[in-house]
Amino acid sequence: MSITCHPTEDLLLGYAAGTLDPGEQIALATHLLACSQCRGFVGAMEHAGGALLGALTGEAMTDGALERITARLDEAAPVQTAPPPPSKHLRELGGLPAFVRRLHTEPWRWVAPGLKIQRLKPAAESPTRVFLLKAKPGIRLLPHGHQEAEMTCVLTGSFSHDGQRYGPGDFDCGDHASDHEITIGNEGPCISLVAMRGRLTLHGFVGRLIQPLIAI
Repeated sequence: MSITCHPTEDLLLGYAAGTLDPGEQIALATHLLACSQCRGFVGAMEHAGGALLGALTGEAMTDGALERITARLDEAAPVQTAPPPPSKHLRELGGLPAFVRRLHTEPWRWVAPGLKIQRLKPAAESPTRVFLLKAKPGIRLLPHGHQEAEMTCVLTGSFSHDGQRYGPGDFDCGDHASDHEITIGNEGPCISLVAMRGRLTLHGFVGRLIQPLIAI
């Protein structure tokens, strides 16, 4: 697998620092599973962060701090529950981290000719919506833009826009300033994991006509 399109360093730093929201974390984790280059960058940033914390000067504890900590150790530990089994909808789909496979999913549903969507529910509340998008080979999506940020990780197949091809493992990031005219590759269905804020906005007469029907 040859990966040529990666997240920005700012996004990778946010992942390493734990500052991304749950939906964004899912998108980055999916790319990192496939990309050793970005895993290496994130690992280096985590190591650097740990070294900085280790170099901090310690502060004296307040009076009674040890007693309060000891008292809390005697409190009942939370009940540990087994993680849910992988979702039946995601079990056979490659390229997804194990924790993503255990997310609650909805069944595939039609959103446009040749296009289906399957929503995933992050384990915690998130302003970023996460879903799988499945497109038939060879189709061209209607020109569109986005109200806010969109992250796309290709799992199978490919798509192209603005002269760039995105295949398995590649990461595409757009925002409100990005307009797309996407063509799906002919090698097979393209399935991508998408993390999106805001709504997709269709362009042109046909796009405006069917916009109320497209709930993405």
